[in-house]
Amino acid sequence: MGDFPKLVTERLVLREVSDGDAGDMLEYLSDEEVVAHLGLAPSITVADARKEVAWYRKIRKEGTGIRWGVTRREDDKVIGSCGYLHWKKEHYRAEIGFELSRSHWKKGIASEALDAVLDYGFKTLGLERVEALIEPDNTASRQMVTRHGFMKEGLLRNYEYTLGKFDDLCIYSILKGDKRLYKR
Repeated sequence: MGDFPKLVTERLVLREVSDGDAGDMLEYLSDEEVVAHLGLAPSITVADARKEVAWYRKIRKEGTGIRWGVTRREDDKVIGSCGYLHWKKEHYRAEIGFELSRSHWKKGIASEALDAVLDYGFKTLGLERVEALIEPDNTASRQMVTRHGFMKEGLLRNYEYTLGKFDDLCIYSILKGDKRLYKR
């Protein structure tokens, strides 16, 4: 598995999260607006946030994904996460996901993190295809991936069953050779 890769951007450090970050993570994982499109109930306790940390460790250990904690360079506070899941090495593809503390929305932070994770996926992991599955009413995320060069491929009807209901998901993708539209 090796050392956890650290990604550094102009304003951010994307790094491995630890149990010590659970308090920071609870701040945004307990926010109903942040988790509204994640298929998760809001976290209530630090122990709930530690379960998220454990899931990040699990997908990395299994080789099915990698998730970075998004931190500000000036204070190392975890304000969100971004990374890959459902990584299919034999098919050179993975699904990307992200969330960010509401107090940092509309500042370009999620785009900056997404750009770094996409670069790592294409250049280091050797991905050919990255998918994003987004609920139709999650306009902000749909617009962001489109700005990054993702193309909408369709609607997956009743694709997930979360929190007692079936959810439709729009599927977007970007290929390694696609022209990336977003530039910092």
